Amino acid sequence: MTYRETLKYLYSRLPMYQRIGKAAYKADLGNTLLLDEYFGYSHRHFRSIHVAGTNGKGSVSHMLASIFQSAGWKTGLYTSPHIKDFRERIKVNGTPVPEKYVIDFTRDNKKVFEKIEPSFFEMTVALAFKYFAAETVDIAIIEAGMGGRLDSTNIITPMASVITNIGTDHSEFLGSSIKSIALEKAGIIKNKIPVIIGETHPETTEVFTVRAEEYNSRIVFAQDNYSCKSSPHKNGKSQILQISRKGKVKYKNLKTDLLGSYQQKNAVTVIQTLDLLEEQNVIIPRKSIYKGFGNVVKNTGLLGRWQVLGTNPTIICDTAHNLEALTEVITQLNNTPKNHLHIILGFNDDKKVFPILNMMPGDATYYFTRSAIPRAMSVQDLLKCSAAAGLNGTGFQKPGDALKEARKNASPSDLIFIGGSTFVVADLL
Repeated sequence: MTYRETLKYLYSRLPMYQRIGKAAYKADLGNTLLLDEYFGYSHRHFRSIHVAGTNGKGSVSHMLASIFQSAGWKTGLYTSPHIKDFRERIKVNGTPVPEKYVIDFTRDNKKVFEKIEPSFFEMTVALAFKYFAAETVDIAIIEAGMGGRLDSTNIITPMASVITNIGTDHSEFLGSSIKSIALEKAGIIKNKIPVIIGETHPETTEVFTVRAEEYNSRIVFAQDNYSCKSSPHKNGKSQILQISRKGKVKYKNLKTDLLGSYQQKNAVTVIQTLDLLEEQNVIIPRKSIYKGFGNVVKNTGLLGRWQVLGTNPTIICDTAHNLEALTEVITQLNNTPKNHLHIILGFNDDKKVFPILNMMPGDATYYFTRSAIPRAMSVQDLLKCSAAAGLNGTGFQKPGDALKEARKNASPSDLIFIGGSTFVVADLL
């Protein structure tokens, strides 16, 4: 099998949530546990940190991986979904799993896959854990999928559990209220394993506190201890953070190559996590923290977080795809200097788009499109929804055509933003 043939087999044989949605979702750990046993409990051979949440978990995972990597730890990183290549999901020291390993793993274990019939995500988690064990990583940063309690990653016993925040994404699977979603995310809290909560919310605090008490887990709310302010670096390619603990600056002029203003919250979560790990004698030198924050993209290859794709006009993409995340992005768009704003927008068909469209800037020029995945919302449906929300624009069947038109219409001082769906961003990248 070639690498291309292997991916074709995986995408066609194993139900993939990113492509077909609800039909691929498995609401139990049965398959994961069978695969775990078959592969010899791979996750028991390396230390780990588990990161869940609605928004920010990808950035937090990449930040932590970059810091540990900068400190000389051989660092595994598991994230999802991928943007350009499947191998982005599984990295060691920023290098994606080799194509040959993916080919061999799939070929050698076809029979067990066809017997157990795991989902694409379940198989990928098994592959990641097996690879990290084979590579004898010192630590692996493991990002949960959409949930927590029944997520395939939730078989690990980490050094620390991190929950970044709670929003109303994937409510058809996790519940329609903030509290019910928090209960699912809280499922990663384990016996006597410390847990860090990134953002404090009145509806979730009790949920997390009760779960932590039940499992004798120390719980720390990062925002109770830390705050962060940011300013753009003069080079335009990074921002400078001032992170304070109890009102006193602890990390002064902490540069990061992640540009989104929302990264302030994620940085605070990371610093609080490092504090708790230090209590377990996992001590990261201060210079490694600075180096790690400064080189997240370089060290880990993170894509699609307020990523600048071009200048004159400025072109920015971001994978934010739910109301909470896009609210942060729109705030930053409004605060970014520009002559006129052009927005290329597409969604998946399971998104509640009206609340999102209703808060989009009314004075922007819109280019509505769809990604290539089967569950992308049609351009026709999106045009109807946008018109009902008072937003007028033009429809394009391909994101590339939308960007071409936006570039044609934009002046050098304009700003073009691409978002709404991870997969619209992926198609353009």
